[in-house]
Amino acid sequence: MGVEKEEGSLSPPRKSLFRYNSPLTQVSLIGLVCFCCPGMFNALSGMGGGGQVDPTAANNANTALYTTFALFGVLGGGIYNLLGPRLTLAAGCSTYVLYAGSFLYYNHYHHQAFAIVAGAILGVGAGLLWAGEGAIMTAYPPANRKGTYISIFWSIFNTGGVIGGLIPFILNYKSQAASVNDATYIGFMCFMTAGTLLSLAILPPRKVIRDDGTRCTNMKYSNISTEATEILKLFLNWKMLLIAPAAWASNFFYSYQFNNVNGVLFNIRTRGFNNVFYWGAQMLGSVGIGYILDFSFSSRRMRGFVGIIVVGLLGTAIWGGGLANQVKYSRDDVLDKLDFKSSGSGFAGPFVLYFSYGLLDAMFQSMVYWVIGALADDSETLSRYSGFYKGVQSAGAAVAWQVDTHKVSFLNQLIINWSLTTVSYPLLLVLVMLAVKDEEEPAKEAALTSTGPVYTTDAKV
Repeated sequence: MGVEKEEGSLSPPRKSLFRYNSPLTQVSLIGLVCFCCPGMFNALSGMGGGGQVDPTAANNANTALYTTFALFGVLGGGIYNLLGPRLTLAAGCSTYVLYAGSFLYYNHYHHQAFAIVAGAILGVGAGLLWAGEGAIMTAYPPANRKGTYISIFWSIFNTGGVIGGLIPFILNYKSQAASVNDATYIGFMCFMTAGTLLSLAILPPRKVIRDDGTRCTNMKYSNISTEATEILKLFLNWKMLLIAPAAWASNFFYSYQFNNVNGVLFNIRTRGFNNVFYWGAQMLGSVGIGYILDFSFSSRRMRGFVGIIVVGLLGTAIWGGGLANQVKYSRDDVLDKLDFKSSGSGFAGPFVLYFSYGLLDAMFQSMVYWVIGALADDSETLSRYSGFYKGVQSAGAAVAWQVDTHKVSFLNQLIINWSLTTVSYPLLLVLVMLAVKDEEEPAKEAALTSTGPVYTTDAKV
């Protein structure tokens, strides 16, 4: 499989918070890359309809995006193992610039074709980027700190959404137009270009050394036949089948939240204002669930149980609040647009709800990534697992954007989203019970179920 034999632990490296080849630095770097690219994409999508008065073009572009993303998300793990992180990430990041540029073009000519093609190309690139990101975020950290590292990544990544929300808020503050101006799209493109260049600074996994002296992995470049075989096996892997419902649900709600909550209830400048807090809430949510998943109990399995239950209870409360808000309006009975300055107390409730949706999104996805990271320790396996997760996630998102395009009622969309997330919780509990090992269980058992090298350290495994 193109994997070297275990070399054992190296001498512990020089202790430094900012050591370039440390897992912390590399996870922070991939967080900055995602800050610039998908972080800005999230801010663009979060305005509702890509910042346009008519969301049809954005919905169709997103359908094309998530259709190709579904395929290349699954293939992305294999491509990452073939090309390594730098080529994979740089190729993926460059497609975000094209996508933002297509909406700059649409702002003037209102031709959907360019946006749809750019969306399809972005789906290819996003599949590559997120497979690489998933491998780095789940494989590089020590086993007993994966929740912490996931929360660090998620916080840096979502700072992009916060700043990205400020761009349309500031540039459109005094505008009465229903769509954003050119400078907004140009600002997004500048950040995305910077992220593409920054991706070249990511080190390959064999050069990343943990503080105890162990390498993250000794993987060499794989080959096409091996990766094709391993990817096909994912569809029969019982662990992946249990994760699939959570993956399908994890981006399904974006079309509802962005278009039918933020896009329908608020005016253009307030959408940008809301997105600052939506993505800021994600930072808080990821830190909170990261603490629970790493520090709440000595048993790794128990931490997983508690994390899933906490997210499940919070999710039930938030979607219940969403239902209470949704019965007040519909496609045929739209309320007057809310403004953060002039709408008074009427703004507070929908704003808190939208903030809570962001909080729940980060907690849900961080929880799922933690479970994935607990299933293996080597980056080649985890890149495939992460790719499968992103592929199924994107297939669900492609369906969700078309659900909105076909004018399914807002209430039915909420019920679908609530149901999908609720179904995933018991399946994740079963997966943690059967597949996540506690620290007292022998590391030797993990070696028998892993395709990559396993190092025995003081960390919980």
